[in-house]
Formats: sequence, C-alpha cells, structure tokens
Amino acid sequence: MNIYVGNLSFRIEENDLKEIFEEYGSVSDVKIIKDKFTGKSKGFGFIVMDNNSAAKKAIQELGGATLENRQLVVNEAREKKQY
Repeated sequence: MNIYVGNLSFRIEENDLKEIFEEYGSVSDVKIIKDKFTGKSKGFGFIVMDNNSAAKKAIQELGGATLENRQLVVNEAREKKQY
C-alpha cells in the first residue's frame, strides 16, 4: 500500500520516516518529495508497505501524531491524476 505523509518538518529525512513506519511492518520504499531547484523538502512524502493490514494500522495510529512539533497527516495515497 502506498501511504501519503504530510506536514513533515523540513528536517525529517527518509531514514527517519522509514524507522517510524517499520515499527508497524516492512517498508519497501520511502520518498520525501523535494524541490527540484533547491533540493529542500516540500514537507510531504510517500511510504510503501507490502502488508496492507500493517499499513492500515500505521495510518490509523500515526495520523495526527506529533513529530518535531508538527501534527502528521497520514492516509492512503491517491493515484496521481493525468492531465
């Protein structure tokens, strides 16, 4: 399952997110979206977890949790619309 994680502190790294989500199950991919010109985080990213039940538990428990004084937005990622 692909999980959207928003309202991230700009200091959070991909390894930090991976460690947090691995408490719920195996994480196969982590990507923090960065500005293509500055390379700085845009404050959101995506986690891929293979086990859907573990992913749903992570979404439920981490949604609204505080990380670096910011309340996380965590939900199942929607497909990107093609224009």
